[in-house]
Amino acid sequence: MRQREKEETALFFTGWTLLAILCLFWIFYRLFPGFFSSLLVPCLVKSTLGIYCPGCGGTRAAAAFLRGDFLTSFICHPLVLYTAAVGGWFLITQTIARISGRRLNIGMKYRDGYIWAALVIVIVNFIVKNLLLFLWHVDLLKDFHL
Repeated sequence: MRQREKEETALFFTGWTLLAILCLFWIFYRLFPGFFSSLLVPCLVKSTLGIYCPGCGGTRAAAAFLRGDFLTSFICHPLVLYTAAVGGWFLITQTIARISGRRLNIGMKYRDGYIWAALVIVIVNFIVKNLLLFLWHVDLLKDFHL
């Protein structure tokens, strides 16, 4: 087995494992919504420096995504939707390819470009949110709660 195929196999099983864990969290969140809110702590970067860190909004974006509120998820942190789209497509196409015994070899291939795109999304999100906050006093995250 080539190295790239080994990496894709590891990503495939890791993705399905993470998806199963996410489903369990979603069920737990639906059953006990107040429990998660009590566990959340404020961002140390935001509370000490007054700026958003590169990850600020990620938890709210994930919660909005799980509620099906994709616009709020995108506003809070676009990396969540990007990860769901790219990761979901990877899992779907890899599953079809594996179930068909590679007769339908439509499996999405891993490329480093996906990681670089995610990094660009995080950086642009960080810059835009902080520019809006400091130049125009627009706090995108203040109105979005879990």
